[in-house]
Amino acid sequence: MNPTLHITGDDAADALLSSNPLALLIGMLLDQQVPMETAFAGPAKISDRLGSFSAEAIASTDPTEFTAIFKESPAVHRFPGSMAERVQALCQALVDDWGGDAAAIWTSGDPDGAEILARLKALPGFGDQKATIFLALLGKQYGLTADGWREAAGRYGEEGSLRSVADIVDTDSLAKVREAKKAAKAEAKAAKAAKSG
Repeated sequence: MNPTLHITGDDAADALLSSNPLALLIGMLLDQQVPMETAFAGPAKISDRLGSFSAEAIASTDPTEFTAIFKESPAVHRFPGSMAERVQALCQALVDDWGGDAAAIWTSGDPDGAEILARLKALPGFGDQKATIFLALLGKQYGLTADGWREAAGRYGEEGSLRSVADIVDTDSLAKVREAKKAAKAEAKAAKAAKSG
């Protein structure tokens, strides 16, 4: 049974995220330097414009053509060139290492939370934080029951936390997560200023 995600505020985009693990993974990849809703609405735009949506189809699309899909208005991302390249690199890795199946990352071989985190970190474009947040999203909203996922997801896996996209279930939680992210950013900025001052 697929979960019902409410991340973008767009029913069609959320339906794709809910039913397609690749869409969710690409949404997470795109989630930087744009609002969360924009990032996670990206896979629906790619799907509509490409006419098909699979790791194989994306990886094998001509890079110039794929960048054009990202640039088409409304743009998939504010950095269409570099993010189109990243999405294709991610899809190529999925084809090479996981038979094109994004869900295999968290289902193949019955991995525990630590193993899933390691697999996510090995993906192009997934650093520590992105991999950890995605693991929390899988556990909190995508039905992942792997042993130790909360521990592996660290503070993002905490019950009732409102820190990331993993915690967004409606417009109210979206607003709270946005506030928390804003506060964390301000805190980091203040700490940086204090260090350099």
